[in-house]
Amino acid sequence: MKSGIHPQYELVSVRCACGNQWETRSTMSGEVRLDICSACHPFYTGKQKLVDTAGRVERFRKKYAKGKSKRLSG
Repeated sequence: MKSGIHPQYELVSVRCACGNQWETRSTMSGEVRLDICSACHPFYTGKQKLVDTAGRVERFRKKYAKGKSKRLSG
């Protein structure tokens, strides 16, 4: 291999928003911050986070109910 053309491979600290932290090696330097990791991801934990979509669904129905009533009456 040619010398001087490859990035340095160094130890970095990875920190998740859930508080999980570990060290790995990477060409990045410093600390890497993640929003989600295997300790808090629903696929790995088996838990699902319930997202409140009721408000969105009701807004959608309300918005398009007006157009539906116009179409049926006219």
